[in-house]
Formats: sequence, C-alpha cells, structure tokens
Amino acid sequence: MKQAYQELYNELSGFISQERLIHDELRTLAYGTDASFYRLVPQLVVRVDSEQEVISVLKATAARQLPVTFRAAGTSLSGQAVTDSVLVQLSSNWRGYHIHDQGDSVSLQPGVIGGKANQLLAPYQRKIGPDPASINAAMIGGIAANNASGMCCGTAQNSYNTVEHMRVILADGTLLDTADEASRKAFEQSHAGLLAELKTLGEKTRDNQQLADLIRHKYRLKNTTGYSLNSLVDYSDPFDILKHLMIGSEGTLGFISEVTYRTVIEHPLKAAAMIFFPDMESTCRAVTAMKPTPVAAVELIDRAGLRAVEDKPGMPEILKTLGDNAAALLVDVRASEREELEQKLAQVTAAIGDIETVAPIGFTEDSATYDLYWKIRKGLFPAVGAVRMTGTTVIIEDVAFPIEQLAEGVLELQQVFRKYGYDEALLFGHALEGNLHFVFTQGFDDPEEITRYQQLMDDVANLVAVKYKGSLKAEHGTGRNMAPYVELEWGRDAYDLMWQLKALFDPDHLLNPDVILTRNPNLHLENLKPLPPADSLIDKCIECGFCESSCPSRNLSLTPRQRIVIWREINRLEDTADQGQGSQQEADRLKALVSEYDYQGIDTCAACGLCEMNCPVSINTGDLTRSLRHERNKGYSGAAKWVADHFETVANTSRTMLKVTDGMHTLVGSKNMSAITSMARKVSGNRVQQWTPSMPKASPKIDDILKRMPMSQPEKRLQGDVTETSLTEGRQGLTDDNRVVYLPSCATRIMGAARHQGEDRSTPEVTISLLNKAGFEVIFPGRLGDQCCGMPFQSKGQFAAADMKADQLNKALLAATDNGRYPVFCDTSPCLMQMREKLDSRLRLYEQVEFIYDFVLPRLTIVAKKDRIALHITCSTTKMGLADKFLALAKACADEVITPPDITCCGFAGDKGFSQPELNASALKDLPDAVAGCDEGYSNSRTCEIGLSEHSGIPYQSIIYLVDRLSTAKTA
Repeated sequence: MKQAYQELYNELSGFISQERLIHDELRTLAYGTDASFYRLVPQLVVRVDSEQEVISVLKATAARQLPVTFRAAGTSLSGQAVTDSVLVQLSSNWRGYHIHDQGDSVSLQPGVIGGKANQLLAPYQRKIGPDPASINAAMIGGIAANNASGMCCGTAQNSYNTVEHMRVILADGTLLDTADEASRKAFEQSHAGLLAELKTLGEKTRDNQQLADLIRHKYRLKNTTGYSLNSLVDYSDPFDILKHLMIGSEGTLGFISEVTYRTVIEHPLKAAAMIFFPDMESTCRAVTAMKPTPVAAVELIDRAGLRAVEDKPGMPEILKTLGDNAAALLVDVRASEREELEQKLAQVTAAIGDIETVAPIGFTEDSATYDLYWKIRKGLFPAVGAVRMTGTTVIIEDVAFPIEQLAEGVLELQQVFRKYGYDEALLFGHALEGNLHFVFTQGFDDPEEITRYQQLMDDVANLVAVKYKGSLKAEHGTGRNMAPYVELEWGRDAYDLMWQLKALFDPDHLLNPDVILTRNPNLHLENLKPLPPADSLIDKCIECGFCESSCPSRNLSLTPRQRIVIWREINRLEDTADQGQGSQQEADRLKALVSEYDYQGIDTCAACGLCEMNCPVSINTGDLTRSLRHERNKGYSGAAKWVADHFETVANTSRTMLKVTDGMHTLVGSKNMSAITSMARKVSGNRVQQWTPSMPKASPKIDDILKRMPMSQPEKRLQGDVTETSLTEGRQGLTDDNRVVYLPSCATRIMGAARHQGEDRSTPEVTISLLNKAGFEVIFPGRLGDQCCGMPFQSKGQFAAADMKADQLNKALLAATDNGRYPVFCDTSPCLMQMREKLDSRLRLYEQVEFIYDFVLPRLTIVAKKDRIALHITCSTTKMGLADKFLALAKACADEVITPPDITCCGFAGDKGFSQPELNASALKDLPDAVAGCDEGYSNSRTCEIGLSEHSGIPYQSIIYLVDRLSTAKTA
C-alpha cells in the first residue's frame, strides 16, 4: 500500500479488527467489483460494523485527504460503487429493522435486502415502494442512494416520495437523525450555516421561474440524472431538503445509515394481460390511453425483445407469428377485493378498446400464466447476455421520454442503434413513465469499438436530453457513465447549482468523487472492465451480483460473482504471460492470486448451486469449483477409484471410527474432547477433521436394524444377481402401489443419532417405522452397503468415480423397482437431487419431504402438534422446488414454524463442515438469534443437521422423526 493508505490502515486497526481491513491483491479486486462495466481496484476495503466506525473512518480519511466510496450490494449498473481509493463496505451487522404502526412504515438499516424487507412486511399486506428488478439482491442503502424505482413503483412510490425519516452521516462525521428532535436541535447548532444555505438555495430556486419550471418538468418524468433538485422546489424546511437530497445522491453527499419508509399496499389480487400491437405507434397510443387508468404496471417490449425470448421453453406460440414492426404491452392490474379488481379491469380494457391489437385482449389471474408473462419481461436482459460474444459486456441503459412523445422517441432511438450497427439492441421498459431500457452488447478491447460506443452515447444524449427534453438516467443512477452528460441534460444554471450542493456537503470532494458530477468529459470511456474468456461454464456472467445474497461464503471469503472475477483475472494474466507481454509485477500478482484462490475460491465454495437460481444467465459457479477441484485433484483419481470400488469397506471403517470417537467422548467429556481434537487439527495443518459435540454416533447396519425391529423376520429374495430385503410387518397381500424402494443414503447408513438429540434411533430406523406405519412395504436395493449416488466424489471433482457409483446405483435401483414399477424413497435431499440428475428417467425418485407429504401423510393421523419448531430448508430442496411442500409438511406438525430469513445454504456442504468448519460457522452466524424460543429443529440432510445443531444451540434432525413421533396409522 502507498504510505498514506498504510498510515490509514495503522490508525483504523486500532478500533477495527484486521480481518475487516482488506488490502491483499485478491480481495481488493474481488470486493471492489460491482455490476457496472468499470474497473477500479481499491487500495483498502473497510468493512464497517457500526455508525461509530463510519464516523471514525470518515474522520481518518479526511485527515489524509483520501477519497471514500460507500458500497452496499454492488448491483449498481452505472459505476457509482467503484473506487481506486478507500471502499467502505457494510458488514453483516447492518440488517436491523423496525416495523411501525402495523406496517404503515418501516425503519431499515442499509444492509437489509429489498426483498427481505418486503418479506417482513408481507403479514401486514404492505411493501416498500421501490421495486427494482434487483430487489432480491439490492440493499436498502443502494436503493435509497440511487433512488431506485422499478416496474410498479413509478415516480409516486420511489424512495424520494416515500422516505419519512433518515439517519445520515455527513462528510465531517456528524450524525443526523431527522426523526429525533434532540438530534435536529444539535445539528441546528453545529451546522447552522449548512441549513441556512439550503434554505437560501431553496428560496432562490423557487424564485427562478425558469429553473423551477425545468425542475418540475424533469421530475414529472422518471429522473435520476444529477442531484434531486426537486427537493429545493418541493420543500422549504432545510431538514426536508437535506433528507430528500440524500435520496439519489449515490454516496456523494453522505452515508445513509437508516431509512424510514412509508409503506404501500401489497394487493393480494393480481391480473395481467400480454397485449400485442401491430406497430410501435399503436402501442404507445395505448400507453397514453392507460395512463389515467388504475394500472399497476405497463411494460413495453419491442419486436427485438419478443424475438429474443420466443424460442424459450413455455413461450406462447403467437410470439413467432408477429410482424417485424409489432410490439407488446404487459399490463398488470392489482386490487384488494374482487369487485375492485373487476372494476379496474373494465376501466383499463375500455380505455384501449378502440386501438387495434394483433389478438383479443384477455386478462388472466392464473398464477402460471401470470408468471409466464412476467418471465417474458424479466427474461429480456439475460436473453442478450446469454448470446453475447465472449469478451463483450452487456450494457443496459435507461432513458425517459415525455409520454406524449414516446412513440417518436422510440422510433428515433431504434434508428440510432441501426446507424452504429447495434443490430442486437432491444428496447423494453416502464411505459407509463416513458421509461425505456435499451440493452446491447459492447466490446471494449478495441479502440474502434470504444469510439463507436462514444458516438452512440453522444447521439443518444442529444436525442433524449436535448431534442425531447427527457432523462438520460431514469432509474439506474447517474454514476460515472452519465456524469459527463449531466450539464447537457440540465443546462448551466442547474448544473452550477448541483456543484454548489456538492461543495456545501463535501467541500473537499472526498465522497465518491467523479460520480454524478465530473470535470472529465471522457470519464465514461475510462477504466473499462475487461471480461476475458476464462471458462465456458462462467463466460456468460455479467457480474450483476444477483447471486451473492444466497451464497453461504459471502461473509467469509468470496461470492460466486467474486470467484468469477478472480478466475477471469487469473486467466487474463496467464494469457498475457503466455504471449510474453507480462511484466514482473503482473507475474508476481498472478502468483499471489493463484495461491490465494485455492482457499478463497475453491476450498470455501460450498458448491451448493443456489447461485444458479438467482442468476439471470443461469450460471452455477459450483460447476466451475468442481471443475477446478477436478484439475487440482487429478493425482488422487486412483485413490478415489479404490474408495469407490471398496465403498462398503470404507463405510464400515467410518462407522467404526465414529464408535471409537464416541467412546473417547464418553471417556474424556466434551470439553477435553474439543481441546484434544483442536490440537490434533492444528498440528496436522488442518488435515484432521473438526470434531464437535454434535458429532453423531455410528448408525447400526441395516441388517441389524431389521433384526431388532418388532416385526416378522425379514424375508430374503434373490432376483438375478440382486438381493432384496422386504419388510412386511405381517401385512400380507400388499399391492404394488404399497411397495416402495428405500435407499438410505451413505450418510444416514454411517451417521446415527447425536448424543443430545433425545432420540437414539437412526434415520433408517425411523424411516422404516414411518413407512410401515403408513402401510408401505419397504424394499431395499441389492448390495446396499456398497451403494452411493456419487455426490461425495462429484463434489471433490472426482468425476469418473462419481459416474461409476451412479451407474452402479442406477442398475441396483432398476432391478429393485422392476424397471421403475415401484417408487424410490431417499432420506437425504442432496443425494436425491444428484440421483435425479444422473439416473435413468424410468426411476420415480422421491425426496423424503415430497414422498411423505404426497403419499405418507394422507395415510396418517397427526395426534398432537408441536408448539414451535425451527426448519432449515436445504439448498437442494430449494433447487428442486420443494421448499413450499417442506414448509407445508412442517406446518402439519407444528403450530409455528420458524424459517430463518437470512439462512440459505448452511455451508456444511457434505464434509466441508469438518474440513472447513469456518464456512459452516460463517453461514450460520445468525442462526441462534433466528431460532431463539425453539427447542428443536428439523431438516432433511444428515450432514447439514450436524452443523445446524452445533451452531444453533438446539438439536436438529430429519423431519421424518417429527412425523413418526406425532402420528398414528389412519384407521379405515
């Protein structure tokens, strides 16, 4: 680090722990990357825990004149969250909230994800007003600082118009709480000059009729270009002006540490129609006609956009038959009552009844069709990203035209794209506000391409801002990308006023310099992000960051986006070195990145695949991790094959080791056992697996379970070379429909109950009991002790061994099920998901939750319900679409079911809880508080339950235990 930053680091380390002061090559690049197409690498990343730390950081940086940039989720598209100086990130401590007046308002800290805020408000049928497409990843700090809006938000419900109170920290470290009278009075004393200047600027602006009219016109549209000058027109109280100036200021005027929003109604009834028009002119006339009607959203999609998704699965056939000039409107109408909805639909339909459409207008309330319509709309951005050339980036910009000139503006915008050869560009957007997004691909590795981009943006700026008096940034924030065009859009007087405001709040220009306002006319063409080819598995990544909120390692090492960023950089540096063009500094940097990536990128990745569910272009970063493990572990392929060939022997050895470990635990006690194993792990360089008090005892063998169960002796039958064990429990004459092939996973066959679990039976014992109680005859596949789905090998990159085990299991299950005649029940969710991906499609494979809910529960009577339980929905359950069913099963057994909102994958990841226990600990850091008041927890993966028990303070076990304990067989 440079000397000034080293001095800053030394000062900050006096009150901020060193793990939150990041300055190494790998993490500064990873943490410094946002969703924009700009690349700046910070000298120092500071993860702050509290307002006091923010204040101290601002004072320390100001003393050295070092610029500071604030970062929330980093989903911003315009370069407002990157820096080559000090980057201040939010730690996981900024997720506080308080709901007021039965949901009428809500106070949110900046680290709360927008979608989580709406989950908290859902019981009150309320939500926050802003609804950006990134709401399930974007944090409140960024939503407010960018004045993000969205599809249904319009201008009436954005942050500017729904903010009630705010806690803000200014550049000099002063904290102001606008809701607190004492704080306001103190601020009046300490910052009388600032308040007086704001009051004066407001008066002068309102007295300047021409400027005031311009401001009112600009905010009649969606507009986030420049500062929120409407605050000077809309308010006279300087505190109100200050509060509203902070909205959309992108961290250039202060740090927002809490926002209180007035919430809006979340209507339970929703209907939508996809209406197709023959041309853009008629489409835009329909928009104008619907403007005064009670619609929730009107989304415009041009023909190029419709063409981009017409071949996607489930898309309506009409998309392929539309003419070249056609366009569509997705119209959404919402209400609280049935009669209200019908009245609104009648109004909307009548408003556009005289406008020609390609097909009859039909609104639907069917959830599948409704979701399909929105899938079309939301699939437009990734549709371009998925087909772009490797090495290019996807650029999405958003402009706003006066709605009465929308058609003309759209047509001319399309002409501009054609002029510069952006034939793939497509248009869509929030038509009621005249707000259009345009998406295109762009390469920045060729000077001619940069020139083409510059010419395009110059023409777009003149068309939108000058000719049509529209907004160059309707909702994505000015950032670095549009900063050079702010004066063009606003004119000299308004632009000078913005600089006055900047100087008033940040006289040294240290807060996010060059964002919103810049003196550099070429800023938008500098520090462009390289996107070199790295691996076909991840080359389509657009670095949006949507994946990050679901990643279990997000607070420990890297997120999926950050893993991709670093792997791209490693490949770029390697290519440079191969071409003989790299410097010694780059060679040293490459060596450092490769060395650090082993732990940061590979070892601490859970490879759970949840990232794929949130990814606009469906990238599973876990696939990259497994591929890299495969390359790294090629030397162990022989050992992996030996384990696969001798799997039953290895399983029996593991069972023996658990018995020995449990005996030692009994002898020395938990405290001494922890000390001994921790020392052994340390001495071995972490090669010895981590022991915890939640470690299970050995599970008895299946044959031993059958011998001691209260039923007839198991009957052995030989079919070909496959031995099956059938449990009848005296129920002769069961039909085929009552037979089920039960595959206990290798985890449940080896790992039994834990000491503190309160239940000595293993998962297979309980499963057999439950299935027989429900009248099912249980069949086991042949050579059960040797069976494995292959996941333990797959996760370590030993693909050949994984495929071999999957093939063996496939043959055994086909034999046991009579080629799919009987269903297969597996007691471990991740294994079942692996089986669905690898095994024969004739097999009817059921995860425990799915089979119990669909087939077992109807045959049982729940005789008692628990008051309150905790539930962990595993990542595999979520990926298979069984989360709702799991919750329904739990609710059948308990009056209150707690599903911690911030826990996604638990991070145990097969054996990562033993080999990298810090991953499991980090992922479950918030679990104890989330399950406070629960005495027991349930899940559907034996290994996950070990980590959940260890880090929650309550025992977790399979949901099978709960159903078995609370149920009796239903009588005829």
